[in-house]
Amino acid sequence: MGRILAIDLGTKRTGLAVTDPLKIISNPLETIPTHTLEDYLRNYFSKESVELVVIGYPKSLDGTPNQMTPLVEALKKRLAKVFPEMPTTFVDERFTSKMAMQSMIAMGTKKKDRKEKAGNLDKMSAAIILQTYLDRL
Repeated sequence: MGRILAIDLGTKRTGLAVTDPLKIISNPLETIPTHTLEDYLRNYFSKESVELVVIGYPKSLDGTPNQMTPLVEALKKRLAKVFPEMPTTFVDERFTSKMAMQSMIAMGTKKKDRKEKAGNLDKMSAAIILQTYLDRL
């Protein structure tokens, strides 16, 4: 019984989140430099049982693709090639960054810390993407 891992792809940083072993709760995992994603996943998959990768699918507010959409689609194709046994799926990621920021504010994170810790925002966004997927199950 494996976990589900979520990816919030960015041009510089990528946020990651993972479920608990029972696939009930989404937890922020890490923020990594985007260029290290493939190596990170290879290492993570060798240590942890993962049964699905959920990728945040970027869209404009009106539902049309935005500038990140082709990069995310290319990532899905690349993951299928590098990890052919690992299924992937997309989840609409509109508003996840805003929701992550609101969560940080609700937790009492100071404005200065929110600006300095952009990596926290990325992994929290990934956790929201993953929780969205879990809520739909």
